[in-house]
Amino acid sequence: LIEAKLQELQDKEGTEENVKVTMKDMGMERARHWGWPNVYVFTKALGEMVLIQEKEGIPLIVVRPTIVTSTYKEPFPGWIEGVRTIDSFIVAYGKGRLPYLSFDSETAIDMIPGDMVVNAIIVAMEAHTNQANVSIIYHIGSSVKNPVKLKVVHGIFYQYFTKHPWINKDGKPIVASYIKVLDSINSLNRYLTLRYLLPLKTHTWTGAGRSTTLCDYRTFTNPTCSAKPFMMIKTWRR
Repeated sequence: LIEAKLQELQDKEGTEENVKVTMKDMGMERARHWGWPNVYVFTKALGEMVLIQEKEGIPLIVVRPTIVTSTYKEPFPGWIEGVRTIDSFIVAYGKGRLPYLSFDSETAIDMIPGDMVVNAIIVAMEAHTNQANVSIIYHIGSSVKNPVKLKVVHGIFYQYFTKHPWINKDGKPIVASYIKVLDSINSLNRYLTLRYLLPLKTHTWTGAGRSTTLCDYRTFTNPTCSAKPFMMIKTWRR
């Protein structure tokens, strides 16, 4: 499928940007077709399948941590490298670039400190040393014994950046505010329509500012729409 699509784009002399966007969309389409929210988790699942099928007599342990956060204790509390997953939301909120989030406030979000993940991997390796033909999957999370709801995480964001505001490039603090929470598909659709679709239609008619509005619309809605079925789920509550 990928080779055929690439050949089709080459035959049409598509630009590099066009090829990039088309392949990203194709990846999302394939991921959703098989029940995954994005290409990232889809390819991780594919990797697990390949390992399990091709491992032959080699012992295999698959570790599936939930959202990995900064460390709890080792090498020191709060240590982290890079900005990934939930960290990107924290940074965006601190910079005032997170106008809304789409989730059910009562849903538990499963997060686990990085050092606990490492410790669990070491224990799993030791527990299955010299065990031939083993294939075991471990899920490492926190919500069974110590769940935290999304509304609590939201409050922590606000409290932290109220006390320690992000300083912008002009040296001025960015005032923290509560994020607009869209807790249903209907409220999300209404917000996207009023905030982006109607202005986009207006700009299309007048020819003014269309590209900027379209860019904003894609930036905010593409990740949101792909996550709608997962962030609105109400079955995992504690």
